[in-house]
Amino acid sequence: MQEILTEQQWQEFDERGFVVLGRLFDDKTLGALQQRIDDIMLGKADCDYDRIMMQLDSTDGSYTNAGPQSYGHKGATLDYRKIQQLEYDPIYLEYMQRPIFKHICERVYGVGTDISCFRAMFFNKPARKGTYLPWHQDRWNNLDRDPLITVWTALDPCSEANGAVKLIPGSHKKGCVNPSHGSGFMTEEQAQEHCRPEDMVYLELEAGEVALLHNWVMHSSDINRTDIPRRGFSVCYMEAATRTNRGGSYPVVFGEDALVTYGEESLVDS
Repeated sequence: MQEILTEQQWQEFDERGFVVLGRLFDDKTLGALQQRIDDIMLGKADCDYDRIMMQLDSTDGSYTNAGPQSYGHKGATLDYRKIQQLEYDPIYLEYMQRPIFKHICERVYGVGTDISCFRAMFFNKPARKGTYLPWHQDRWNNLDRDPLITVWTALDPCSEANGAVKLIPGSHKKGCVNPSHGSGFMTEEQAQEHCRPEDMVYLELEAGEVALLHNWVMHSSDINRTDIPRRGFSVCYMEAATRTNRGGSYPVVFGEDALVTYGEESLVDS
């Protein structure tokens, strides 16, 4: 399995703001990640649900009508939109700490830099459901520096029809378009200016494929119009020295005092 990116892949990432890395792990690992997230949604997982943020999907596809983003299990259903704090789950943490992801962080943030996870979360567009996600950039104005990269892993096939992420190649070079918004969402006027349909591409992936994204690349996604769920695992890596405007920090995944897995079957490729 690939453990470092090629210079050609880095060049594509720098130019387009994203690059598809392909399959980085075997079917056993994919199956374990799929089963684990289903067990978490259905309330079958041996985990601390009070430590996991869970949000139910909207019933009408509207972003504003999605359920509250709050801690705790909200019923046995596969219709969750988002599950966050998965860095505290041993199965997902072990996956997050693979050598290739450390290599990526070293290339972006520097060798020897301790790395934290801003968020490790499951995104879901259930079959024939899903929530429309408006155009935005992944940046947050409550941090003292911007996280720069996200690793996106497809747990199901991702296509235009089932709500694959839509991207504007090269848009990360424009910097932060709407820095006043706390989560990087763009106004309708900004979206019309910067996210023209003729410039858009879909991040279509097979189950198990991985993509590296620059957080400033403009992106959006639609609802799922198929019978195939669109499940994905998204990890935003950042410098561990990052602090919130109240002095808070985030869990370390590479470096001193990094989180460790415990008591679960290993996902290391056999």
